[in-house]
Amino acid sequence: MTDLSASDLATLYAKPTPRVIAKARPEIDAHAKNFIAMSPFCVLATSGSDGGVDASPRGGTPGFVHVEGPNLLVMPDRSGNNRIDSFRNIVEGSGLLQLIFFVPGIDETLRVGGRGSLTAEPELLAAMEEFGKLPRVALRIEVRESYFHCGKALMRSKLWSQDSRVERAAFPSIAEVIHDQTKLGEPEPQAVVAARYETQL
Repeated sequence: MTDLSASDLATLYAKPTPRVIAKARPEIDAHAKNFIAMSPFCVLATSGSDGGVDASPRGGTPGFVHVEGPNLLVMPDRSGNNRIDSFRNIVEGSGLLQLIFFVPGIDETLRVGGRGSLTAEPELLAAMEEFGKLPRVALRIEVRESYFHCGKALMRSKLWSQDSRVERAAFPSIAEVIHDQTKLGEPEPQAVVAARYETQL
């Protein structure tokens, strides 16, 4: 099997239309701002100094990512597994990052690219309290590009369709999976994991 080259790709794919190129904006415009305000979930992608790439889910109440200006977003950090892979990539690597925002019920998504930095400024953190807790740090994103993706991927996946929902019992709890993989911790059932989540958001 031979890997494809850039020239192969040029043969296989037509050039994007001028409209597709022009939709990439250098800032957060009114439409992007509105979309982010409705979004309770995004995926954060970063790259480290060793070339490794991380993609991490982030969520909160709609608008948990604050639009502070046309070229500035601020995202509070919430409790997780303390690996902080994304944050290590940002402080040790280039700082370049990408976000994809999702809004339940809307098939289109919003991509935002830029450079990140971390802050623990007390006044900023105090303004981002959620679930009765202050974030430990906040991610500041200097926006360099934003654009909307068409809805084809989510439409193909039927992501928002009730008919596509999988019963939670169809898959082991994360505690059971990790115990099986590592033999560490306890193989707690989903009900126990879900109850603990309620106190750790």
